[in-house]
Amino acid sequence: MATPPSEAGRPRGWRAAVFKNRGLLLVPVALVLVIFGKPTAASAAAGIALAALGELVRIWAVGYSGMTTRADVVVAPQLVTAGPYAYLRNPLYAGNAITAIGFWLAFSGGVSPAVSALMLAALVVSIGFVYATIIPLEEAYLTRTFGAEYAEYVARVPRVIPSRGALPAARRRGTWRREVIVHAEIVTLAFFALMTVAVLVKLRPV
Repeated sequence: MATPPSEAGRPRGWRAAVFKNRGLLLVPVALVLVIFGKPTAASAAAGIALAALGELVRIWAVGYSGMTTRADVVVAPQLVTAGPYAYLRNPLYAGNAITAIGFWLAFSGGVSPAVSALMLAALVVSIGFVYATIIPLEEAYLTRTFGAEYAEYVARVPRVIPSRGALPAARRRGTWRREVIVHAEIVTLAFFALMTVAVLVKLRPV
């Protein structure tokens, strides 16, 4: 993709709004967890550990993709296929999903099975709607921009579940850059910290 993004990379209509606000659209489900959740010591420990794993996946991916993860439009200066992108095409979103499930687990320890199931349903519907909207937009832009190169990548690497083994080393492109993490991931890290604090606060005796 080119920088700055061309008009071809700009999603239109309601899809544009979803793409631009993809992070904010997941905040309501986080509030549901915080408001209705009742963590126990065991669920908090297991859930935060799983959420941290998801954040590590994000950090791994962001180091390769850089600041384009914060763009309001579909944009990337190159087709990145190294690091986690050698195993799945959307490691950022996979990391987000793992983190979300981790916090659901953390907050579900002291609630009834019905409430836990409802919180999980809210999470799955929210994530499913957002990512089912924005992933096709990104894929369409990558197809237009990188053509046969991206088509070959799609044929070799699955979308979100690593199930075919890694892309051969000779076909991996991209370099992990530690310096971009602070700038590109600061918002997500802050949100992770807030959710962790919320879990710990709700653990305190009233």
